[in-house]
Amino acid sequence: MAKLANIGDFEKLMETVKAGRESSARSVTVCCGTGCVASGAHDVIAKFQEELKTRKIDAEISSKATGCHGFCERGPLVVVFPDRIFYQRVSAEDVPEIVDETLVKDKVIERLLYSDPVSDEKITHEPDVQFYKRQQRIIFGSNGMIDPTDMDDYIGLDGYAALAKVLSDHSSDDVLDVIERSGLRGRGGAGFPTSRKWRITGAQEATPKYVICNADEGDPGAFQDRSLCEGNPHSILEGMAIGAYAIGASEAYIYVRAEYPLACKHLEIAINQAEDRGLLGDNILGTNFSLKIHIKKGAGAFVCGEESALIASIEGKPGEPIPRPPYPAEKGLWGRPTNINNVKTWASVPYIINRGADWFAGIGTEKSKGTMIFSLVGKVNNTGLVEVPMGMTLKELVEEIGGGIPGGKKLKAVQTGGPSGGCIPSELMTIPIDYEELAKVGSMMGSGGCVVMDEDTCMVDVARYFLSFTVAESCGKCTPCREGNGRLLDILVRICGGDGKEGDIELLKELAGAITDGSLCALGKTAPNPVLTTIEYFRDEYEAHIKDKCCPAKVCKSLITYSIVADNCTGCLACLKACPAGAVSGEKKQVHVIDQAKCTKCGACYEVCKFEAVSVE
Repeated sequence: MAKLANIGDFEKLMETVKAGRESSARSVTVCCGTGCVASGAHDVIAKFQEELKTRKIDAEISSKATGCHGFCERGPLVVVFPDRIFYQRVSAEDVPEIVDETLVKDKVIERLLYSDPVSDEKITHEPDVQFYKRQQRIIFGSNGMIDPTDMDDYIGLDGYAALAKVLSDHSSDDVLDVIERSGLRGRGGAGFPTSRKWRITGAQEATPKYVICNADEGDPGAFQDRSLCEGNPHSILEGMAIGAYAIGASEAYIYVRAEYPLACKHLEIAINQAEDRGLLGDNILGTNFSLKIHIKKGAGAFVCGEESALIASIEGKPGEPIPRPPYPAEKGLWGRPTNINNVKTWASVPYIINRGADWFAGIGTEKSKGTMIFSLVGKVNNTGLVEVPMGMTLKELVEEIGGGIPGGKKLKAVQTGGPSGGCIPSELMTIPIDYEELAKVGSMMGSGGCVVMDEDTCMVDVARYFLSFTVAESCGKCTPCREGNGRLLDILVRICGGDGKEGDIELLKELAGAITDGSLCALGKTAPNPVLTTIEYFRDEYEAHIKDKCCPAKVCKSLITYSIVADNCTGCLACLKACPAGAVSGEKKQVHVIDQAKCTKCGACYEVCKFEAVSVE
């Protein structure tokens, strides 16, 4: 891999790579993100490579392992270019048929196509799949087209063109002006204007300056940052290089979870490739700008997503927040000015430079520009990663992209913003997704978590679940978070256990207010959000637990009872065989009985009964 001596060399390389891509007759891509790999994607791509080589047609048709395509529940995913024929849940055994029928004969294999969950219509092309139709895939769109371990693939899609452009004809102030006009805000949670943070860091007299990529993604169910690091690591590196140039930094760190081995591997490969080509390291592309990027693997502490705790961890100290100000932009890593942005923020920068500030500012809402990647999970037909313009409503996200709620159930709530976000009720689903509107209803954008809940969800139990996570992840440094959130959790556990008392709701609200006001960092300050929003919008469920000693959603085990409806029981033995506790008794074709003393309330009997003979009260 020859080192590029100057910007002219880079431009020649880009022309060569693009010409090679255009001459490629046909290709098949296999999603090899973590989700698809878990479903056997490595076997699928290996089989494609074997088949193409054995049949000696690999000169005309190429196969490629790519990053995550987003539709994780349907993996392994295979897309045939240039037509973008979309096959889902592909196994290695399906590969010879795909080669014979689709790659050689141009025929579509219907059984591997995606079926619309409502119409049952078979969809042939990827852009027509309901999950992708309403998305605007900008920073995530290249994931399904490039091999993340092949730098030329990234360059072939204008990769590093933005960095070359900046180094050839942009001053630091020029870059800052472009980012400011674009309206880019931090994608890690708070939505702080990116250009303002960059300007503050760049204006400091102290040197050296540092930039950091926060890839410490710890929200339950969130995996957007991981998928970008796995699938398009060079976009993150390029964004960081542009930011470092604008700020005046020559050293950078990517703080990524050690639990993300594939992300770590691909980032390491990308850094080495960029250094070998002269796009990172000393005197990049023959200029006087240099940048060294290091990888720091975090140990999985949720609190290290907070800037000061993350910095402490890089320095080798316990990952604990410190009071602010001073902010990292003034006094950060090793006491020097430090700019920290999220993975999605850094990955947005090259697109803004290449396509212009006005293009980016034209997407989204007045105050929230561009797109946001959400992990859409929970009780929804289509789950996975979605990139949508800011301003799309929650209703559109859940119903049009998510395909609605499975089993004809009703939508009850959506939680945005991770474990510290708020639970938004179904009647507010028409609000646009942006920083200000989510804050108005007690939630937040966060890093992009989006959990959908149906009518069978107990909102008191949801608050208990998310608070249990933040309590476990608290660093314990400050009393309001360590003790206050622990007491909140104790009360919720008591309510779910049937021991709620009059006045508990008011006590929860009072405690939550004190925790929010007194906690040292954002983890503690926002941890009560699930409690406050579930009380605000679902107070009747709390009152039912406390006053009536019942769980309306029939979830809390201490407040429900499983029994057999004699008139409906056929004595099929299904519930008896499914019960792990031996609580069900009865002879074949005779009415069964549940022994309440033995029943663990696991619900297995209810799930297997086909005759509505098991009731939950």
